[in-house]
Amino acid sequence: MSSLPNITPSSCKQPLDVAWPTNSWPRGEVSNQDALNKVVDEMFTSENLKETNAVVVVKGGKVVAERYGGETFYFDKPAEPITASSQLISWSMAKSMLHMIIGTLNEQGLIDPAQNAPVPEWSDPSDPRHNITIKDLLEMRDGLKFVEDYDVDNPSDVIAMLYGDAKQDMAAYVASMPLAHEPGTFYSYSSGTTNVLSRIVADKVGYGEKYNDYLTKKLFRPLGMNSAVATYDDKGVWVASSFVHATALDFAKFGLLYLRGGEWDGEQLISEDWASTAQIPHSQDESGSYYSWQWWVSGDKYGTYWANGYEGQRISVIPSLDALVLRFGHTDVEFDPDINAWRTRVLDVLAAS
Repeated sequence: MSSLPNITPSSCKQPLDVAWPTNSWPRGEVSNQDALNKVVDEMFTSENLKETNAVVVVKGGKVVAERYGGETFYFDKPAEPITASSQLISWSMAKSMLHMIIGTLNEQGLIDPAQNAPVPEWSDPSDPRHNITIKDLLEMRDGLKFVEDYDVDNPSDVIAMLYGDAKQDMAAYVASMPLAHEPGTFYSYSSGTTNVLSRIVADKVGYGEKYNDYLTKKLFRPLGMNSAVATYDDKGVWVASSFVHATALDFAKFGLLYLRGGEWDGEQLISEDWASTAQIPHSQDESGSYYSWQWWVSGDKYGTYWANGYEGQRISVIPSLDALVLRFGHTDVEFDPDINAWRTRVLDVLAAS
């Protein structure tokens, strides 16, 4: 593995003459709007990138491009065209939302990344899993033997957790697993790890309705994410590995919170220091991307970092350009490089505006 890039985290202040989008997004254009529109259109016409359902581009706190396509499919009623009011699925972008919620608990002194993870299954000091820290979980370096594979023909813990018998108590399923590596020594992306973290949060804020109330109070309501709905397992633990549904414009509000260093309309919802931990890489995966604390980091010249979800969901935060680029759809993982290359083309246009 190559050495990790030395990144200095940064954020941008909301322009004084631009309203916060709590109620509705301000709209604007860039100087080369035609070029931006053209590259946005590529996401809907490229054979590799289809099917794309939504693209939103924000510059300087204003929506400068927005487009929708495709349909939402249901088992019990006809498909519907996707529009600005459609609730789209986060998949693993929810992990980055959990990062924010953990930040609120860190500031209350209830969760410390350096502490051993308070997981009942690992409470025995003689259990090697007892040494797993909150930081290890945030970095996906816990060492648990969890298989993240989305091919239904292969053995897969993530499919068993989300859709099999384990879905009733996801964190317990994951916490029962043995170690494959010594904690803190090996990076392995794991949705199960995030759900263990989510149960740790539930132990602090409450389960079920209490958890949902906390999530709403600390994140959804302040940002005006009125469309957002989180999913919980039978134990009342938010399935933070995978499940928030919201409109594209409401997901963009979450991206703006991080672009603004945790501030929203004069209130610091999480500290700037905590928000900045999303930009610091700790590991590199086989694709060359870097992993932070439940966020991904590109290492590109623009300082891009992003919340990432299955089938090409992206909330990309670009501090150097005061910009966000969001994409939602259904694209096979083999075409992730095409999505990233498209994002770079968008950023090049924004940089020239």
